[in-house]
Amino acid sequence: MDNSQNASYRAGEAKGQAQEKGSQLVDKASNATQSAKESLQEVGHQAQAKAQGAVDAVKDATGINK
Repeated sequence: MDNSQNASYRAGEAKGQAQEKGSQLVDKASNATQSAKESLQEVGHQAQAKAQGAVDAVKDATGINK
């Protein structure tokens, strides 16, 4: 293999490694986004349950539920 072929091979190898790294970063970002979305949904559900509990407590206290 002459120098130009060797340089071309190394450039191709580096490009492949960079593409793999990029793919891994995209996967990590996607996983982080999904995790954040799930966390926010859980927070939303908890807030909704607490709000409903507060509404029920007010109804009970004022006799509206009876």
